[in-house]
Amino acid sequence: MKYSLIVASVTALTLLASGCAAATEPSQEAVPPSIDHVHGIAADPRGDELFIATHNGIFTIAPTGKVSGPIGGYDFDAMGFTVADETIFASGHPGLQTPTELGSPNLGIIRSDDFGESWSPVAFTSIEDFHVLTAGPDRTLYGIGSSTIDLLISTDNGTEWTRGAPLAAADLATTDDGVYAATEEGLQVSTDRGTTFTLVSDAPVLYSLDARPDGTLVGAGIDGGLWSQATDGTWAKLDSLVGPVQALAAISADRTVLVDDRGIVEVTPNGSAVLSPAG
Repeated sequence: MKYSLIVASVTALTLLASGCAAATEPSQEAVPPSIDHVHGIAADPRGDELFIATHNGIFTIAPTGKVSGPIGGYDFDAMGFTVADETIFASGHPGLQTPTELGSPNLGIIRSDDFGESWSPVAFTSIEDFHVLTAGPDRTLYGIGSSTIDLLISTDNGTEWTRGAPLAAADLATTDDGVYAATEEGLQVSTDRGTTFTLVSDAPVLYSLDARPDGTLVGAGIDGGLWSQATDGTWAKLDSLVGPVQALAAISADRTVLVDDRGIVEVTPNGSAVLSPAG
């Protein structure tokens, strides 16, 4: 996140998985997994768990709040992360135990077809680090690498990429209607698959956003609010955030999961609840 809006908005946070029962005597059980800075959140299409892409691997969190991982033992820094149907795409930097074939010092684009148990290199291996990466409803991939502000687009599962508009965006979200970008100037949209972008009128200035299944958006605003877009295009404040948001995902029409100073937080029409507290 190299733009001033995001530098001012995003800081590091360490999350620790928490148990439900307090120990009454010293335990020989393994230490719960430690989650460093979170870069992405997505629903696991197999069930109710969530994927949490972090500085030290991709983890899962159950509805009970139990955190497990890293999946497959992969310890890479998943700076970019997105799920397209049952395929996971990621980017970032290798960890100490990351297989060399995935790339170094940058991973480029890597993919997993078994929900993170194994990974293979796809494109830009050792060359690029995508800080922003998202998949559209038609599986088109959109991303922005750390070495350029040009939007990069792939329609073949990440193998070949073309350049779109120059775009200093902190985050991207895609719907059937277009590609949305959170920028310092405000929310922007492209209706020509990323070739050009225009400002969305009356939208709050967001630095993290995602699209719901119905095509409406939810996003974290620089004013400290969690904002929701209605089907008529109007915006309303859903909740107040506690500190900067590291990652955010619209899991369903009425459920948003985000990471802020509270930890991993679920926001629904009934309010907000901490799934896994900050350590």
